[in-house]
Amino acid sequence: MALAEYPRIEIIIGGKRIGPEGRVTRPVINPATGAELGTMPAITPAELEQAVQVSQAAFNGWKDRAALDRSAILRRFADLLRRDEAQIARDITLDMGKPLAEALAEVRSAADYVDWHAEEGRRVYGRIIPARIAGVQQLVTREPVGVCLAIAPWNFPLSQSIRKVANALAAGCSLLLKGATETPSAIMAIANRLEEAGLPDGVLNILWGDSALIADTLLAHPLVKKISFTGSVPVGKHLAALAGRHMKRATMELGGHAPVLVFDDVDAEAVARALTANKLRNAGQVCISPTRFYVQDGAYDRFLPALVAAFEKITVGNGLDAATQMGPLCHPGRVAAMETLVADARENGAHVATGGKRLGNEGYFYAPTIVETPDDRIALMNEEPFGPIAVVSRFKADEDGLRRANGLPFGLASYVFTNSLKRADRAAAGLQAGMVSINHFGLALAETPFGGINDSGYGSEGGMESFEGYLNTKFVSRMSNPVV
Repeated sequence: MALAEYPRIEIIIGGKRIGPEGRVTRPVINPATGAELGTMPAITPAELEQAVQVSQAAFNGWKDRAALDRSAILRRFADLLRRDEAQIARDITLDMGKPLAEALAEVRSAADYVDWHAEEGRRVYGRIIPARIAGVQQLVTREPVGVCLAIAPWNFPLSQSIRKVANALAAGCSLLLKGATETPSAIMAIANRLEEAGLPDGVLNILWGDSALIADTLLAHPLVKKISFTGSVPVGKHLAALAGRHMKRATMELGGHAPVLVFDDVDAEAVARALTANKLRNAGQVCISPTRFYVQDGAYDRFLPALVAAFEKITVGNGLDAATQMGPLCHPGRVAAMETLVADARENGAHVATGGKRLGNEGYFYAPTIVETPDDRIALMNEEPFGPIAVVSRFKADEDGLRRANGLPFGLASYVFTNSLKRADRAAAGLQAGMVSINHFGLALAETPFGGINDSGYGSEGGMESFEGYLNTKFVSRMSNPVV
């Protein structure tokens, strides 16, 4: 079946669609070619107020719908994502750049996430607490918080948005969704398929435009009760401060700089090959991407050549080409960031083992890069590159590797490779991270919590924990025979 053209990007408020005609717009660019894909409209302050009022009105009806009804709509939505996976994936590759196979995997993962939360939303239970005196019934109930604001990133524009949409809708909340300006097609895919699935108008509203205007306006609004944000640490801290000022619920999934501990009891060459695929997925633009590779002395001289060889075999190109294993970076700012970090590494005595340069004259391509450093002083060891760069360093004693892995204020994901159960247990207990994966890459599943600690944020979007941020707890104590 022939695929449709790249979708029209629209603001959606209460089912009304507002296109780019006659207002401030922004181009949507293909990062592989630099070609313009479409234009994006910017919302006005008056329309923001309208969106909040519409969301509140829709919430009043949506929260009272039976959980079974909400689940049925979400199930239909998941089926529609699967039905149209080729179209949605193609559009993600066009505006984000990732290889088509990765985009397809993202669509399938998103549909799985919707299905899981559609079912678990039917099992948000309260409880009865035995009373201390006769004639009293004590109930604990869970109620949706209300209108929520979600701000989604560009690196996984569908799956990261779905993590917010499915949670909120399954819990009975309404949602104001602001997607990344670089990758709007996934947001339109969500809105269009939810409309087809039967979601009432106003339960999901789509916002485009100035991020500061949207965040500042909505976080100060008394009807908006919660924000879920995925993005950088500095922006997340700013939004968390705004949320705190106005006493809003907040879920913050912020940057990482994930350490990898490779101990000397493993097959170093096999680990290097496995890490290559995971590190270069989405051109390294993954918040849980393994980035700081700490390799024990006994494995280092086997690991590094194998990693270099694996990186140099990666085919970089347009994500629509079947042979492509790694696409472009999403926007030119990421290429500039890679160049700055590699230049700093070279100036401070680090060795670039492979890569370290921009590729081609068209699009935003950067070579898979490995930087070797004896210590943690260079910027690459302290700033998340969010790109196709791995930085590798030796460690001697187990305790030294663990200490260096915990040396930054981030705490999203960590990885461990060892054949020793004792080492694995010690690392799992000692690593300061919201998620630890040992001998594989088992993170980001629908049924498991996904979130960080420290500067990497707080709250989870995955597993039963994901509902916590969208529900209020209410205690009701009722006496059957009133005494007053």
